[in-house]
Order: sequence, then structure tokens, then C-alpha cells
Amino acid sequence: MPVTTRESWQEKRTMADFQLSSTSKTSVRKLPAPIADAATFNGIIENVLKNNPWGCTPWESAGESHAAVEKAGEAYTARVVYEDTLGRAIGTASARAPTLAGFTAAKNEIIGNAALETAIGGTAVADPDREAYTCRLRCHAANGEVYSVAFTRTSVRVSSYEDDNVLAAIETWADGVTALN
Repeated sequence: MPVTTRESWQEKRTMADFQLSSTSKTSVRKLPAPIADAATFNGIIENVLKNNPWGCTPWESAGESHAAVEKAGEAYTARVVYEDTLGRAIGTASARAPTLAGFTAAKNEIIGNAALETAIGGTAVADPDREAYTCRLRCHAANGEVYSVAFTRTSVRVSSYEDDNVLAAIETWADGVTALN
């Protein structure tokens, strides 16, 4: 029985399947307790940027020079609760800032804003347990891989890496950082 054009096309289509060319991995470390505060969080990030504990190397892409480890994005979210005279929450306010300095300024502004307290009808109190901090670092391994390390208050995520030595270096470093254990 002759093969029709449609059957030939479908047969060829199955022969053109994608082939695996690399294996990109993601690993997450869930922290047993949230990082205590924004200053501690920022200190961890600044330490990585300053000391390059993972042995990363500077690199170039599309004619642009990159540091061995660089910030690809960060955000800090402050949260303030407004309490009535009995200490019950009657309102909230939050502010998201792209830097620790912006976070601190916004938080202080909200807490010190008497007009906002009057409008909501309560006393402004910082709610540090509900604050959020995130930072994503772009890293260039000595073997040429470009990967990301994303920090939050509750986890560290390593993504887009292939070589298990990348993860091993980060894991060894993280084991020595009190706030990450």
C-alpha cells in the first residue's frame, strides 16, 4: 500500500524531535528560620559580591563586561501594622523598595506619618516578621557557565547550572553562613 503525502510528512515529523543538548538544574535550600532582618540579608549579599566565595570569574557577553558576581535584581518590602488601643490590628501599610536604603527610608516614613495614623485610626508598628527581601545574583563559573543564585528570607535557589561543582561550592559556603542554617 503506497504511503500518502500526509503519512510521509508525519513520519518525517517524528524523526525531527528535539535532542537534549544540556541539562540545566535548579536546587533549593529551605532555611529552617527566616533571615532575621534586612540588614542581615543585605550583609549576606554584600559579602558574596565583595568576597566572591564561589570562585566566579568576570566575563563578557555581547560586548558588555560583567563582574564575576553581579546583582540581577533585588527588592525589599516593609510592612507596618496599625493597632488600636487594645493592640489589635486594624490596618496595614507596606512599601517595596529596590534597595536597603530605600526600604529603611520608606519604613521610617510610614511609621512616622501622623496623618496616615489618623486616617487609619491606629498606631503604626513595624511588622518585621512579614517583611520580604529578595535578591538574584548572576554568576559566571570558572568553567564558563552563567547561573543564578536567588535569595529570599526563607530560601536560597541555585538555577541554570549544569556542573555539580557549582552547587557544591555554594553549598559549602552556605554551610558556613549562620543565617542560612
